[in-house]
Amino acid sequence: MNDEVLSPAQHAAAIDDSRQRLCDFALGCTDEQWRSAPIEGDPRSVSVITDHVAHAYEYLAGWIRGMLSGESPEVTSDIVDGLNAEHATAAAGLSQRQVTDHLKSSGDALITLISGLEPSQLELGGGRVSRFAEIAARHADAHRSEIEAAISS
Repeated sequence: MNDEVLSPAQHAAAIDDSRQRLCDFALGCTDEQWRSAPIEGDPRSVSVITDHVAHAYEYLAGWIRGMLSGESPEVTSDIVDGLNAEHATAAAGLSQRQVTDHLKSSGDALITLISGLEPSQLELGGGRVSRFAEIAARHADAHRSEIEAAISS
């Protein structure tokens, strides 16, 4: 974890930058790559993994909005795994354009939410808002890098 304290604008910019790299990668995939499941042990196709990032932006934003409203959303690996499993079924067969449009719309909503925060709001929930922003920024790059490595091997 990075010890550097980022402002809301810096978090938003990091999310935007990583999302753009994922969009560029997605649009550069061949049809064969797009439909393949190149990551060993992960049955999801490139399309489903890429759209999963857009879906994650949505649930991260929901959790952040909840904390801004004074709630303390329960977030566990079981909850995240359930959201991901439900998404994998729903996202099968999406085109590159559909997925990149989803990345843009859900990413824009998250970026707007994060960039509109006061710096002190990043510390809500014991720093969870900041942590969710960090996860959103790393998520797209982590999946893109993993897919690129699998495709090139």
